[in-house]
Amino acid sequence: MIARKFLALGSILAALSTGLAAGAVRAQEVAPNDLLLATLWTQRSVEYRANALTVFALARLRLDEALADKSWTAAPGEQKGDFQNLPPAVILDVDETLIDNSLYQAWMLKNNQTFSTKTWNVFCAAQVSRAIPGAVEFSKYADSKGVKLFYITNRDASTEKDTRENMQKLGFPMGGNVDTFLMQNKQQGWGSAKSSRRAVVTKDYRVLLNVGDNFGDFDDRYRGSEADRAKAFDSDLAYWGKQWLMLPNPTYGSFDTATYGHDFKKPLAEQRKAKWDALETWVGPKQ
Repeated sequence: MIARKFLALGSILAALSTGLAAGAVRAQEVAPNDLLLATLWTQRSVEYRANALTVFALARLRLDEALADKSWTAAPGEQKGDFQNLPPAVILDVDETLIDNSLYQAWMLKNNQTFSTKTWNVFCAAQVSRAIPGAVEFSKYADSKGVKLFYITNRDASTEKDTRENMQKLGFPMGGNVDTFLMQNKQQGWGSAKSSRRAVVTKDYRVLLNVGDNFGDFDDRYRGSEADRAKAFDSDLAYWGKQWLMLPNPTYGSFDTATYGHDFKKPLAEQRKAKWDALETWVGPKQ
């Protein structure tokens, strides 16, 4: 009887050992990936949700301030002439500002893929992007105040139908009889820099706020070197937190590509090395 019990216990311990070993092997099979922590934080953390809600809560306050101040504009480079009595509008980026595409980031991570226009357009067509916390509520609030929402996005014009349908299902205002989706390449001259599209809005509207997740959503100098970007940012300091509001996006953007000169043809290993070398570090404990 005792022998049988020891045999049974041995079998259980062997099974546990085998299971733990298999689990360790599976854990080792998860390859390192630059997207892991950023995507996890964006998709799963309450801290990200809190950050987004904070930005959109501030946006409501700033919107009310802007409505009461006829001299207020969030498009200092494009708003010309006597704009004080123009109808009000806000400009919003789409990806990682109003809608969360972390499902695509996770797909790339888990399938060892990098961004490509082909897979991105398929993702857009799936219409599975989710609303960022606070985004729909702010958009509806602005719309209720008679403010027109213009979506200036670097999604290509070929994705406009899918983008509209995805956002409409989430509850974002569609603009009525005004075309409020200003997609990249929709008109000649509408490249990735956004000032030409902001200028279209400012012809007929006073822009109260600009909301985005990337420096390029606010300033066309985003493609410069890190030093040039810092200089441009400092020249814009008066607008941050007032006319310009920034959502967090640690997964991609010009902050990343600036480290390797925005040269997308560089091998991934060289891109990673450039990012590694850009980091400032503590010297460490004395030996």
